[in-house]
Amino acid sequence: MPVLWFIVWTVLVLATLAGAFWLGRDLWRKSRALLAELERAGRVVGELGDRAEALTAAAEAQPLHHDLLGDPDVHRARLAALQAARAARRAQRQLRHATTFAGWRAYTR
Repeated sequence: MPVLWFIVWTVLVLATLAGAFWLGRDLWRKSRALLAELERAGRVVGELGDRAEALTAAAEAQPLHHDLLGDPDVHRARLAALQAARAARRAQRQLRHATTFAGWRAYTR
């Protein structure tokens, strides 16, 4: 009977060690992946800060002039340029959406 208990406890200890090994290895891999993502997030935050500085500088370089009583032709030209830019953005967005929807339809068929 003591030999049976020795075998049972040996199997239990070895199974526990194997489980601890697998758990530790999984934890190690997940921690490495987490650190890699944190490093990438840090780079993205740095790029975001640089982009924000560039946009701030660009916004300060071209101040808006609120001149409601100015030349109407200038205002119409600016309005036409803004409408053309908006139409171009809308066309690009519709193209992106059409491409995305086509991919979704191909996936769901």
